[in-house]
Amino acid sequence: MGNASRPFRRIAYFLCLLSVLLLTEGKKPVKPKCPAWCTCTKDNALCENARSIPRSVPPDVISLSFVRSAFTKIPEGSFLLTPSLQLLSLANNNLQSLPKDIFKGLDSLTNVDLRGNAFNCDCKLKWLVEWLGSTNATVEDIYCESPPEYKKRKINSLSPKEFDCIITEFEVYQSLPYQSLSVDTFSYMNDEHVVIAQPFTGKCIFLEWDHVEVMFRNYDNITGTSTVVCKPIVIESQLYVIVAQLFGGSHIYKRDIFANKFIKIQDIEILKIRKPNDIETFRIAEDWYFVVADSSKAGFTTVYKWNGNGFYSHQSLHAWYRDTDVEYLEISGKPHLILSSSSQRPVIYQWNKGTNEFVKRFDIQDMEDAYAVKHFKVKEDVYICLTRFIGDSKVMKWGGSAFLDLQRMPSRGSMVFQPLQISNYQYAILGSDYSFTQVYYWDAEKAKFVKFQELNVQAPRSFIHVSIDKRDFLFASSFKGTTLIYKHVIVDLSA
Repeated sequence: MGNASRPFRRIAYFLCLLSVLLLTEGKKPVKPKCPAWCTCTKDNALCENARSIPRSVPPDVISLSFVRSAFTKIPEGSFLLTPSLQLLSLANNNLQSLPKDIFKGLDSLTNVDLRGNAFNCDCKLKWLVEWLGSTNATVEDIYCESPPEYKKRKINSLSPKEFDCIITEFEVYQSLPYQSLSVDTFSYMNDEHVVIAQPFTGKCIFLEWDHVEVMFRNYDNITGTSTVVCKPIVIESQLYVIVAQLFGGSHIYKRDIFANKFIKIQDIEILKIRKPNDIETFRIAEDWYFVVADSSKAGFTTVYKWNGNGFYSHQSLHAWYRDTDVEYLEISGKPHLILSSSSQRPVIYQWNKGTNEFVKRFDIQDMEDAYAVKHFKVKEDVYICLTRFIGDSKVMKWGGSAFLDLQRMPSRGSMVFQPLQISNYQYAILGSDYSFTQVYYWDAEKAKFVKFQELNVQAPRSFIHVSIDKRDFLFASSFKGTTLIYKHVIVDLSA
Protein backbone atom coordinates (compact mmCIF):
# COMPACT_ATOMS: atom_id res chain seq x y z
CA MET A 1 0.00 0.00 0.00
CA GLY A 2 1.11 3.59 -0.60
CA ASN A 3 1.49 6.38 1.93
CA ALA A 4 -2.15 7.40 1.47
CA SER A 5 -3.34 4.07 2.78
CA ARG A 6 -1.39 4.24 6.06
CA PRO A 7 -4.16 6.05 8.03
CA PHE A 8 -6.63 3.43 6.90
CA ARG A 9 -4.32 0.64 7.99
CA ARG A 10 -3.88 2.18 11.43
CA ILE A 11 -7.66 2.64 11.85
CA ALA A 12 -8.36 -0.93 10.74
CA TYR A 13 -5.63 -2.26 13.00
CA PHE A 14 -6.94 -0.51 16.09
CA LEU A 15 -10.47 -1.65 15.29
CA CYS A 16 -9.13 -5.20 15.40
CA LEU A 17 -7.44 -4.52 18.73
CA LEU A 18 -10.59 -2.96 20.11
CA SER A 19 -12.53 -6.04 19.06
CA VAL A 20 -10.13 -8.29 20.93
CA LEU A 21 -10.27 -6.11 24.04
CA LEU A 22 -14.06 -6.14 24.01
CA LEU A 23 -14.04 -9.90 23.70
CA THR A 24 -11.66 -10.07 26.63
CA GLU A 25 -14.04 -8.08 28.77
CA GLY A 26 -16.85 -10.47 27.92
CA LYS A 27 -18.74 -7.94 25.82
CA LYS A 28 -20.18 -8.47 22.38
CA PRO A 29 -17.52 -7.41 19.90
CA VAL A 30 -18.01 -4.91 17.18
CA LYS A 31 -17.54 -6.28 13.70
CA PRO A 32 -15.09 -3.99 11.93
CA LYS A 33 -14.14 -4.37 8.34
CA CYS A 34 -10.58 -5.62 8.61
CA PRO A 35 -7.92 -5.56 5.91
CA ALA A 36 -6.66 -8.84 4.46
CA TRP A 37 -3.67 -8.92 6.78
CA CYS A 38 -5.79 -8.84 9.95
CA THR A 39 -9.03 -10.77 10.33
CA CYS A 40 -10.90 -10.51 13.64
CA THR A 41 -12.34 -13.89 14.59
CA LYS A 42 -14.79 -15.15 17.18
CA ASP A 43 -12.20 -17.19 19.04
CA ASN A 44 -10.59 -14.01 20.35
CA ALA A 45 -7.65 -14.28 17.99
CA LEU A 46 -6.21 -11.09 16.64
CA CYS A 47 -5.53 -12.68 13.27
CA GLU A 48 -6.85 -15.56 11.25
CA ASN A 49 -3.80 -17.62 12.23
CA ALA A 50 -3.58 -17.01 15.96
CA ARG A 51 -0.16 -18.63 16.29
CA SER A 52 2.08 -15.64 15.75
CA ILE A 53 2.13 -11.89 16.09
CA PRO A 54 1.53 -9.93 12.84
CA ARG A 55 4.73 -8.51 11.40
CA SER A 56 3.22 -5.39 9.82
CA VAL A 57 2.53 -3.51 13.05
CA PRO A 58 2.61 0.29 12.48
CA PRO A 59 5.76 1.84 14.01
CA ASP A 60 3.94 4.49 16.06
CA VAL A 61 1.66 2.06 17.93
CA ILE A 62 1.82 2.81 21.66
CA SER A 63 -0.17 -0.16 22.99
CA LEU A 64 -0.82 -3.74 21.95
CA SER A 65 -3.00 -6.40 23.52
CA PHE A 66 -2.87 -10.06 22.63
CA VAL A 67 -4.85 -11.35 25.59
CA ARG A 68 -6.17 -14.92 25.16
CA SER A 69 -4.88 -15.12 21.62
CA ALA A 70 -3.91 -18.80 21.90
CA PHE A 71 -0.26 -17.96 21.25
CA THR A 72 2.18 -20.81 21.99
CA LYS A 73 5.20 -19.02 20.60
CA ILE A 74 6.34 -15.45 19.92
CA PRO A 75 8.63 -15.03 16.89
CA GLU A 76 11.98 -13.31 17.38
CA GLY A 77 12.05 -9.63 16.54
CA SER A 78 8.28 -9.26 16.74
CA PHE A 79 8.47 -5.73 18.15
CA LEU A 80 11.55 -4.42 16.36
CA LEU A 81 9.41 -2.02 14.30
CA THR A 82 7.45 -0.58 17.25
CA PRO A 83 9.96 1.61 19.14
CA SER A 84 7.17 3.81 20.53
CA LEU A 85 5.42 0.92 22.26
CA GLN A 86 4.42 1.72 25.84
CA LEU A 87 1.87 -1.00 26.77
CA LEU A 88 2.13 -4.55 25.59
CA SER A 89 -0.11 -7.47 26.96
CA LEU A 90 0.57 -11.14 26.27
CA ALA A 91 -1.53 -12.31 29.19
CA ASN A 92 -3.42 -15.60 29.32
CA ASN A 93 -1.80 -17.36 26.39
CA ASN A 94 0.01 -20.69 26.15
CA LEU A 95 3.52 -19.28 26.24
CA GLN A 96 6.27 -21.34 27.90
CA SER A 97 9.14 -19.08 26.91
CA LEU A 98 9.98 -15.81 25.15
CA PRO A 99 12.69 -15.12 22.57
CA LYS A 100 15.80 -13.54 24.01
CA ASP A 101 15.76 -9.72 23.98
CA ILE A 102 12.19 -9.58 22.62
CA PHE A 103 11.82 -6.20 24.38
CA LYS A 104 15.17 -4.82 23.26
CA GLY A 105 14.94 -1.26 21.93
CA LEU A 106 11.53 -0.61 23.51
CA ASP A 107 12.78 2.22 25.68
CA SER A 108 9.29 3.70 26.01
CA LEU A 109 7.76 0.65 27.70
CA THR A 110 5.91 1.50 30.90
CA ASN A 111 3.84 -1.65 31.46
CA VAL A 112 4.11 -5.32 30.41
CA ASP A 113 1.54 -7.96 31.29
CA LEU A 114 2.72 -11.58 31.00
CA ARG A 115 0.34 -13.14 33.51
CA GLY A 116 -1.47 -16.38 32.87
CA ASN A 117 1.25 -18.16 30.89
CA ALA A 118 2.86 -21.50 31.76
CA PHE A 119 6.49 -20.37 31.74
CA ASN A 120 9.24 -22.97 31.76
CA CYS A 121 11.96 -21.42 33.91
CA ASP A 122 15.00 -22.93 32.21
CA CYS A 123 18.11 -21.32 30.80
CA LYS A 124 16.22 -19.94 27.81
CA LEU A 125 14.34 -17.68 30.22
CA LYS A 126 17.40 -16.45 32.12
CA TRP A 127 17.51 -13.33 29.97
CA LEU A 128 13.98 -12.40 31.13
CA VAL A 129 15.06 -12.58 34.78
CA GLU A 130 17.98 -10.29 33.97
CA TRP A 131 15.70 -7.92 32.07
CA LEU A 132 13.17 -7.79 34.92
CA GLY A 133 15.98 -6.66 37.20
CA SER A 134 16.98 -3.79 34.93
CA THR A 135 13.80 -2.50 33.22
CA ASN A 136 11.90 0.58 34.34
CA ALA A 137 8.64 -0.85 33.06
CA THR A 138 6.03 -2.17 35.48
CA VAL A 139 5.69 -5.93 35.08
CA GLU A 140 2.90 -7.76 36.86
CA ASP A 141 3.95 -10.79 38.92
CA ILE A 142 4.46 -13.89 36.82
CA TYR A 143 5.19 -17.45 37.93
CA CYS A 144 7.05 -20.56 36.80
CA GLU A 145 5.04 -23.58 35.83
CA SER A 146 8.05 -25.85 35.28
CA PRO A 147 10.49 -27.46 35.95
CA PRO A 148 9.16 -29.02 39.19
CA GLU A 149 11.77 -27.39 41.41
CA TYR A 150 10.67 -23.95 40.18
CA LYS A 151 6.91 -24.54 40.00
CA LYS A 152 4.88 -21.58 41.41
CA ARG A 153 8.01 -19.54 42.07
CA LYS A 154 7.71 -15.85 41.23
CA ILE A 155 9.88 -15.09 38.22
CA ASN A 156 10.14 -11.43 39.26
CA SER A 157 11.98 -12.58 42.43
CA LEU A 158 14.42 -15.00 40.78
CA SER A 159 18.12 -14.18 40.49
CA PRO A 160 20.23 -14.89 37.37
CA LYS A 161 22.64 -16.75 39.68
CA GLU A 162 19.99 -19.42 40.18
CA PHE A 163 20.36 -20.50 36.55
CA ASP A 164 23.30 -22.81 35.92
CA CYS A 165 23.44 -22.39 32.16
CA ILE A 166 27.10 -23.05 31.38
CA ILE A 167 27.83 -26.62 30.33
CA THR A 168 30.99 -28.20 28.99
CA GLU A 169 31.78 -31.26 26.96
CA PHE A 170 34.65 -33.01 25.22
CA GLU A 171 34.24 -33.53 21.47
CA VAL A 172 36.68 -35.33 19.17
CA TYR A 173 38.84 -32.78 17.36
CA GLN A 174 41.66 -34.80 15.80
CA SER A 175 42.78 -38.42 15.56
CA LEU A 176 46.41 -39.55 15.39
CA PRO A 177 46.87 -42.88 13.55
CA TYR A 178 49.05 -44.68 16.08
CA GLN A 179 48.98 -46.31 19.50
CA SER A 180 50.55 -44.55 22.44
CA LEU A 181 51.38 -45.12 26.07
CA SER A 182 52.18 -41.75 27.63
CA VAL A 183 51.42 -38.16 26.67
CA ASP A 184 53.04 -35.06 28.10
CA THR A 185 53.07 -31.33 27.38
CA PHE A 186 55.76 -28.71 27.80
CA SER A 187 56.47 -25.05 27.02
CA TYR A 188 59.54 -24.34 24.92
CA MET A 189 60.65 -21.43 22.74
CA ASN A 190 57.50 -19.47 23.64
CA ASP A 191 55.19 -22.19 22.41
CA GLU A 192 53.33 -25.22 23.72
CA HIS A 193 54.35 -28.69 22.57
CA VAL A 194 53.24 -32.29 23.09
CA VAL A 195 55.37 -35.43 23.25
CA ILE A 196 53.87 -38.90 22.85
CA ALA A 197 55.51 -42.25 23.65
CA GLN A 198 54.85 -45.00 21.10
CA PRO A 199 55.72 -48.39 22.60
CA PHE A 200 55.42 -50.42 19.40
CA THR A 201 57.46 -48.18 17.09
CA GLY A 202 59.76 -47.15 19.94
CA LYS A 203 59.46 -43.45 19.13
CA CYS A 204 58.93 -40.24 21.02
CA ILE A 205 56.75 -38.18 18.67
CA PHE A 206 56.82 -34.39 19.12
CA LEU A 207 53.83 -32.32 18.06
CA GLU A 208 53.39 -28.59 17.59
CA TRP A 209 50.33 -26.46 16.90
CA ASP A 210 49.80 -25.35 13.33
CA HIS A 211 48.27 -21.87 13.65
CA VAL A 212 47.25 -21.85 9.97
CA GLU A 213 45.76 -25.33 9.61
CA VAL A 214 44.45 -25.13 13.21
CA MET A 215 45.59 -28.62 14.14
CA PHE A 216 48.49 -30.48 15.74
CA ARG A 217 51.28 -31.72 13.48
CA ASN A 218 54.42 -33.80 13.89
CA TYR A 219 57.68 -31.86 13.80
CA ASP A 220 60.30 -34.27 15.16
CA ASN A 221 60.88 -37.61 16.88
CA ILE A 222 63.37 -39.61 18.89
CA THR A 223 63.74 -43.19 17.70
CA GLY A 224 64.33 -45.98 20.20
CA THR A 225 62.95 -49.37 21.19
CA SER A 226 59.93 -50.22 23.38
CA THR A 227 59.56 -46.61 24.58
CA VAL A 228 57.19 -46.29 27.55
CA VAL A 229 57.77 -42.71 28.75
CA CYS A 230 59.07 -39.54 27.06
CA LYS A 231 59.45 -36.96 29.84
CA PRO A 232 60.44 -33.39 28.89
CA ILE A 233 62.16 -31.01 31.29
CA VAL A 234 63.29 -27.46 30.49
CA ILE A 235 66.26 -26.16 32.50
CA GLU A 236 67.52 -22.63 31.84
CA SER A 237 65.81 -22.54 28.42
CA GLN A 238 67.39 -25.85 27.42
CA LEU A 239 65.08 -28.75 26.57
CA TYR A 240 65.97 -32.23 27.80
CA VAL A 241 63.94 -35.39 27.27
CA ILE A 242 64.21 -38.47 29.48
CA VAL A 243 63.37 -41.51 27.34
CA ALA A 244 62.46 -44.60 29.35
CA GLN A 245 62.55 -47.94 27.52
CA LEU A 246 61.76 -51.50 28.50
CA PHE A 247 64.67 -52.82 26.43
CA GLY A 248 67.91 -51.24 25.31
CA GLY A 249 68.32 -48.99 28.33
CA SER A 250 66.95 -45.52 29.09
CA HIS A 251 68.58 -42.31 27.93
CA ILE A 252 68.58 -38.52 28.18
CA TYR A 253 68.45 -36.34 25.06
CA LYS A 254 69.11 -32.63 24.56
CA ARG A 255 67.55 -30.41 21.92
CA ASP A 256 70.36 -28.89 19.81
CA ILE A 257 68.91 -25.59 18.61
CA PHE A 258 71.70 -25.09 16.06
CA ALA A 259 71.38 -28.53 14.46
CA ASN A 260 67.61 -28.43 15.10
CA LYS A 261 67.51 -32.03 16.36
CA PHE A 262 67.73 -34.15 19.50
CA ILE A 263 71.14 -35.46 20.59
CA LYS A 264 71.67 -38.24 23.13
CA ILE A 265 73.86 -36.93 25.96
CA GLN A 266 73.54 -39.53 28.70
CA ASP A 267 72.60 -43.12 29.54
CA ILE A 268 70.66 -43.94 32.70
CA GLU A 269 72.13 -46.65 34.97
CA ILE A 270 70.88 -49.90 33.56
CA LEU A 271 71.67 -51.83 36.75
CA LYS A 272 69.21 -49.71 38.74
CA ILE A 273 66.58 -48.93 36.12
CA ARG A 274 65.62 -52.29 34.62
CA LYS A 275 61.91 -51.88 33.84
CA PRO A 276 60.89 -48.19 34.05
CA ASN A 277 57.16 -47.54 34.29
CA ASP A 278 56.77 -43.85 35.18
CA ILE A 279 58.83 -40.66 35.46
CA GLU A 280 58.17 -37.47 37.42
CA THR A 281 60.16 -34.23 37.17
CA PHE A 282 60.19 -31.61 39.92
CA ARG A 283 62.15 -28.77 41.45
CA ILE A 284 63.04 -28.29 45.11
CA ALA A 285 64.53 -24.91 46.00
CA GLU A 286 66.90 -24.23 43.07
CA ASP A 287 67.61 -27.85 42.18
CA TRP A 288 66.01 -29.95 39.44
CA TYR A 289 65.24 -33.64 39.89
CA PHE A 290 63.50 -36.52 38.22
CA VAL A 291 62.47 -39.85 39.69
CA VAL A 292 61.96 -43.15 37.83
CA ALA A 293 59.55 -45.77 39.17
CA ASP A 294 61.01 -49.19 38.37
CA SER A 295 58.56 -52.08 38.11
CA SER A 296 61.06 -54.93 37.85
CA LYS A 297 61.59 -57.36 40.68
CA ALA A 298 65.25 -56.39 41.00
CA GLY A 299 65.03 -52.69 40.13
CA PHE A 300 65.40 -49.57 42.25
CA THR A 301 63.07 -46.59 42.15
CA THR A 302 65.68 -43.83 41.93
CA VAL A 303 65.85 -40.03 42.25
CA TYR A 304 68.25 -38.23 39.87
CA LYS A 305 69.59 -34.70 40.37
CA TRP A 306 70.81 -32.13 37.84
CA ASN A 307 74.41 -31.05 38.54
CA GLY A 308 74.80 -28.50 35.77
CA ASN A 309 76.03 -30.91 33.14
CA GLY A 310 73.76 -33.91 33.47
CA PHE A 311 71.54 -35.95 35.79
CA TYR A 312 73.15 -38.28 38.26
CA SER A 313 71.83 -40.72 40.84
CA HIS A 314 70.90 -38.89 44.04
CA GLN A 315 68.88 -41.41 46.07
CA SER A 316 67.48 -44.93 45.72
CA LEU A 317 64.16 -45.06 47.54
CA HIS A 318 63.63 -48.81 47.77
CA ALA A 319 64.17 -52.02 45.87
CA TRP A 320 62.23 -55.21 45.18
CA TYR A 321 58.79 -53.60 45.34
CA ARG A 322 57.96 -53.36 41.62
CA ASP A 323 56.81 -49.74 41.68
CA THR A 324 54.32 -48.85 38.95
CA ASP A 325 53.83 -45.11 39.49
CA VAL A 326 55.42 -42.14 41.24
CA GLU A 327 53.73 -38.82 42.01
CA TYR A 328 55.35 -35.59 43.23
CA LEU A 329 53.19 -33.22 45.29
CA GLU A 330 53.34 -30.71 48.09
CA ILE A 331 51.49 -31.31 51.33
CA SER A 332 51.39 -28.42 53.79
CA GLY A 333 54.05 -26.71 51.71
CA LYS A 334 56.50 -29.62 51.96
CA PRO A 335 57.68 -31.80 49.04
CA HIS A 336 56.42 -35.39 49.02
CA LEU A 337 56.53 -38.44 46.79
CA ILE A 338 53.89 -41.17 46.62
CA LEU A 339 54.98 -44.53 45.23
CA SER A 340 52.46 -47.07 43.96
CA SER A 341 53.46 -50.70 43.88
CA SER A 342 52.09 -54.04 42.80
CA SER A 343 53.36 -55.63 46.01
CA GLN A 344 52.39 -53.19 48.77
CA ARG A 345 50.17 -50.24 49.65
CA PRO A 346 51.13 -46.78 48.31
CA VAL A 347 54.01 -45.30 50.32
CA ILE A 348 54.45 -41.60 51.11
CA TYR A 349 57.91 -40.05 51.38
CA GLN A 350 58.64 -36.55 52.71
CA TRP A 351 61.62 -34.34 51.82
CA ASN A 352 64.10 -33.81 54.64
CA LYS A 353 65.84 -30.42 54.41
CA GLY A 354 68.69 -31.54 56.61
CA THR A 355 69.76 -34.51 54.51
CA ASN A 356 68.27 -33.28 51.21
CA GLU A 357 66.68 -36.67 50.74
CA PHE A 358 63.24 -38.24 50.91
CA VAL A 359 62.34 -40.11 54.07
CA LYS A 360 59.59 -42.72 54.30
CA ARG A 361 56.70 -41.36 56.32
CA PHE A 362 53.75 -43.79 56.13
CA ASP A 363 51.65 -45.81 53.71
CA ILE A 364 48.04 -45.33 52.65
CA GLN A 365 45.78 -47.77 54.47
CA ASP A 366 43.23 -50.08 52.83
CA MET A 367 44.53 -49.44 49.33
CA GLU A 368 46.33 -52.56 48.17
CA ASP A 369 46.91 -53.06 44.44
CA ALA A 370 46.84 -49.35 43.61
CA TYR A 371 48.36 -49.08 40.15
CA ALA A 372 48.81 -45.30 40.19
CA VAL A 373 48.27 -42.21 42.36
CA LYS A 374 47.67 -38.71 40.99
CA HIS A 375 46.88 -35.58 42.97
CA PHE A 376 44.88 -32.38 42.56
CA LYS A 377 43.98 -29.38 44.68
CA VAL A 378 40.70 -27.57 45.32
CA LYS A 379 41.54 -24.25 46.91
CA GLU A 380 43.92 -25.28 49.71
CA ASP A 381 42.75 -28.87 50.07
CA VAL A 382 44.86 -31.73 48.67
CA TYR A 383 43.20 -34.78 47.10
CA ILE A 384 44.50 -37.92 45.41
CA CYS A 385 43.01 -40.24 42.78
CA LEU A 386 44.10 -43.86 43.23
CA THR A 387 43.71 -46.25 40.30
CA ARG A 388 42.84 -49.92 40.65
CA PHE A 389 42.65 -52.43 37.81
CA ILE A 390 40.43 -54.72 39.89
CA GLY A 391 38.06 -53.34 42.50
CA ASP A 392 37.15 -49.73 43.19
CA SER A 393 39.35 -46.76 42.46
CA LYS A 394 39.28 -44.05 45.11
CA VAL A 395 39.34 -40.34 45.72
CA MET A 396 40.94 -39.44 49.06
CA LYS A 397 41.41 -36.14 50.88
CA TRP A 398 44.32 -35.06 53.06
CA GLY A 399 43.01 -34.79 56.60
CA GLY A 400 46.06 -33.27 58.31
CA SER A 401 47.86 -36.48 59.25
CA ALA A 402 46.58 -39.01 56.70
CA PHE A 403 44.56 -39.38 53.52
CA LEU A 404 40.90 -40.14 54.23
CA ASP A 405 38.35 -41.89 52.00
CA LEU A 406 36.09 -39.51 50.11
CA GLN A 407 34.64 -41.42 47.16
CA ARG A 408 34.79 -44.78 45.38
CA MET A 409 34.40 -45.41 41.65
CA PRO A 410 33.85 -48.85 40.05
CA SER A 411 36.93 -49.34 37.88
CA ARG A 412 37.30 -52.83 36.47
CA GLY A 413 40.09 -52.71 33.90
CA SER A 414 41.35 -49.24 34.83
CA MET A 415 45.01 -48.27 34.55
CA VAL A 416 44.59 -44.48 34.67
CA PHE A 417 42.54 -42.22 36.92
CA GLN A 418 43.72 -38.74 35.97
CA PRO A 419 42.58 -35.48 37.60
CA LEU A 420 42.73 -32.46 35.27
CA GLN A 421 41.91 -28.80 35.68
CA ILE A 422 40.75 -26.97 32.57
CA SER A 423 40.02 -23.27 33.10
CA ASN A 424 37.90 -23.25 36.27
CA TYR A 425 36.65 -26.80 35.78
CA GLN A 426 38.07 -29.71 37.75
CA TYR A 427 37.70 -33.14 36.16
CA ALA A 428 38.83 -36.68 36.87
CA ILE A 429 39.03 -39.15 33.99
CA LEU A 430 38.82 -42.88 34.73
CA GLY A 431 39.99 -44.99 31.81
CA SER A 432 39.09 -48.63 31.26
CA ASP A 433 40.25 -51.50 29.06
CA TYR A 434 36.78 -53.07 29.12
CA SER A 435 34.27 -50.23 28.86
CA PHE A 436 33.87 -46.54 28.09
CA THR A 437 36.13 -44.02 29.76
CA GLN A 438 34.24 -42.12 32.45
CA VAL A 439 34.71 -38.37 32.83
CA TYR A 440 33.77 -36.97 36.24
CA TYR A 441 33.14 -33.33 37.09
CA TRP A 442 33.90 -31.85 40.50
CA ASP A 443 30.69 -30.62 42.15
CA ALA A 444 31.73 -27.85 44.53
CA GLU A 445 28.52 -28.01 46.56
CA LYS A 446 28.74 -31.76 47.09
CA ALA A 447 32.55 -31.63 47.39
CA LYS A 448 32.88 -34.76 45.25
CA PHE A 449 32.92 -35.93 41.65
CA VAL A 450 29.75 -36.59 39.66
CA LYS A 451 29.45 -38.43 36.35
CA PHE A 452 29.76 -36.08 33.42
CA GLN A 453 30.51 -37.75 30.08
CA GLU A 454 31.64 -41.00 28.48
CA LEU A 455 34.51 -41.19 25.99
CA ASN A 456 35.27 -44.06 23.64
CA VAL A 457 39.01 -44.59 24.01
CA GLN A 458 40.55 -48.03 23.51
CA ALA A 459 42.77 -49.11 26.42
CA PRO A 460 43.68 -45.59 27.62
CA ARG A 461 46.91 -45.15 29.56
CA SER A 462 47.23 -41.40 30.08
CA PHE A 463 45.39 -38.11 29.67
CA ILE A 464 46.85 -34.61 29.49
CA HIS A 465 45.42 -31.11 29.13
CA VAL A 466 46.94 -28.82 26.50
CA SER A 467 46.02 -25.13 26.27
CA ILE A 468 46.95 -23.25 23.12
CA ASP A 469 45.53 -20.41 20.98
CA LYS A 470 42.78 -19.84 23.57
CA ARG A 471 41.67 -23.43 23.03
CA ASP A 472 41.73 -26.30 25.49
CA PHE A 473 42.42 -29.85 24.37
CA LEU A 474 42.44 -33.25 26.02
CA PHE A 475 44.95 -35.78 24.68
CA ALA A 476 44.00 -39.40 25.28
CA SER A 477 46.61 -42.09 24.69
CA SER A 478 45.48 -45.50 23.47
CA PHE A 479 47.42 -48.71 23.90
CA LYS A 480 45.29 -50.57 21.34
CA GLY A 481 43.75 -47.93 19.08
CA THR A 482 44.29 -44.42 17.75
CA THR A 483 45.44 -41.53 19.91
CA LEU A 484 42.57 -39.07 20.23
CA ILE A 485 42.52 -35.31 20.74
CA TYR A 486 39.34 -33.88 22.24
CA LYS A 487 38.39 -30.22 22.32
CA HIS A 488 36.98 -28.84 25.56
CA VAL A 489 33.83 -26.95 24.56
CA ILE A 490 31.98 -24.45 26.75
CA VAL A 491 28.32 -23.87 25.85
CA ASP A 492 26.06 -21.14 27.27
CA LEU A 493 22.53 -22.53 27.15
CA SER A 494 21.08 -19.09 27.83
CA ALA A 495 22.63 -17.58 24.70
